[in-house]
Amino acid sequence: MAHGKTSYVCLPCRASYKQPYPGYHDHDRVCPRCAEPLIHVGSAFAAPKRRDTAAWRALSVLLHAGVRFHKSCCGGPGRRPRTLSEVRERMAYARATGEPFAQALVRRDLP
Repeated sequence: MAHGKTSYVCLPCRASYKQPYPGYHDHDRVCPRCAEPLIHVGSAFAAPKRRDTAAWRALSVLLHAGVRFHKSCCGGPGRRPRTLSEVRERMAYARATGEPFAQALVRRDLP
């Protein structure tokens, strides 16, 4: 079994941490800055800059919808919106069509 690293984020601190993959007997991970629980986001995650509050808000919507950043057979996690306007467009599309939010958020293009 590979012992690589994966990313976790703390949304309140706008911080990302590379840590070993979770194991079977692993404990919940907490932010070293604020002690809030970290969110496992996947090994293909690239964090926005801490001062880019709009990108962190967009990321928060993705994570709360269940979207993660795991590597796929093609190498990356696929398309993820990075701006609030992209998030809003995809959420409006989901409401109009009935498509689940998580699915609409990871669409490459909207029809």
